[in-house]
Amino acid sequence: MRLLWLCAGWLALGLGIIGIYLPLLPTTPFLLLASFCFSKGSERIHAWLMGHAWFGPPIQEWNQHGAIAPRVKWLATGMIIFSVVLSFLYGVPLYAFIIQLVILVCVSFFILTRPNPPTG
Repeated sequence: MRLLWLCAGWLALGLGIIGIYLPLLPTTPFLLLASFCFSKGSERIHAWLMGHAWFGPPIQEWNQHGAIAPRVKWLATGMIIFSVVLSFLYGVPLYAFIIQLVILVCVSFFILTRPNPPTG
């Protein structure tokens, strides 16, 4: 069973890393999933992920405070806007564009209404 959790964790981490570069693939949810999977499969890898300079802080902020840093909020919102504009410019069918727009507006609302992490 530990092997299954490890495989799921590596898959989620890989998707999260790819999501850094692809606007429609979210990074943070996959990092949270990877953290959960690694906590079940390997305490060593989980500790590595939580202590990682880039990946650790957003996971810890979410776990402790349900918070998203302002920089991450605006970066995510910017990528969402970029995705919508790109879809429009490429002439995505109207029904697909409207579905995408509705979903991404809801995602943006969720992201922007999360609290900021405490300072200090």
